[in-house]
Amino acid sequence: MKYLARCALAVLAMTAAVPSWVRAADYPERTITVIVPFPAGGASDMTARQVVAKLSERVKQSVVVDNRAGANGALGAVALKQAAADGYTLLIGSIGVFAINPALFKDLRYDPQKDFDLLSVVVRTPNVLVANPGFPANNVRELIEQLNKNPGKVTFASSGTGSSDHLTAALFWQKTGTSGIHVPYRGGGPAINDLIAGHANVSFQNLGAIAEQVKAGRLKALAVTSDKRVPILPEVPTMAEAGVKDLEVYSWQAAAAPKGLPAAVKAKLEAEFAASATSPDVKAKFEAVGFDVVANNGEQFAKFLADEIARWKLVIETGKITAD
Repeated sequence: MKYLARCALAVLAMTAAVPSWVRAADYPERTITVIVPFPAGGASDMTARQVVAKLSERVKQSVVVDNRAGANGALGAVALKQAAADGYTLLIGSIGVFAINPALFKDLRYDPQKDFDLLSVVVRTPNVLVANPGFPANNVRELIEQLNKNPGKVTFASSGTGSSDHLTAALFWQKTGTSGIHVPYRGGGPAINDLIAGHANVSFQNLGAIAEQVKAGRLKALAVTSDKRVPILPEVPTMAEAGVKDLEVYSWQAAAAPKGLPAAVKAKLEAEFAASATSPDVKAKFEAVGFDVVANNGEQFAKFLADEIARWKLVIETGKITAD
């Protein structure tokens, strides 16, 4: 019995000594959970559900979405930080979670650059400057004229303080030397509804959220914040074409894991996220709602994130924007 016990202990010791990259060779061996730090139905949730369906198919394991909304995405991000770094808990979240919250909140309980293994920016979409059809301005030049003639009167609806659409408006004011009245809502849906109803004048909203409203004539589009015109709304000029330089803005969705993944697991996840997002059927679904597939790797994501945090920190500080 003592001999058998010694053998068992030796086997355990050998197993513990096996490098993590060797033990990760069979990953995944059970269900993967993907945290979405927002309610169902939003851009992060839609991105996650499109990608995880293909990811599950590719890795031959269940991949489930866990919506953990709250605190501008911070609750889900903290849950990721606290999870085991074994590849079985991941997160798909927005520009707000990764790049805006760190600049907006002084007491944030996570740091995406230190607490996460960054996997991939999955998709991106530009914002569109839209207006109520009855608003006098029909292009960006006329909007700037309205802002100059009517200071403190033109309202900019947003999906919330610190959201991509709010900060795009702030950047627009800074680039054009104008200002408007920021009207935050609890989500893009209510903001768009009030814009259509005429209770707000203009807004920067994600392309996919307003494309059908523009086509139906319920909103008018003045410009897109992409580097080139978008196929869904080909007649709408870019901000640069409209005369406002250096206002290229994308809202994006990205994937991350807790810091410290085994190297082989991280490499596999990067590859599988890229393959899932770029598969023809998933890519076609993203493009149909105005998303560009990015599907970069963790190293590229890290460089991009550093630039994004610096950019939005400057906008927030210049605009003296604080969290509600």
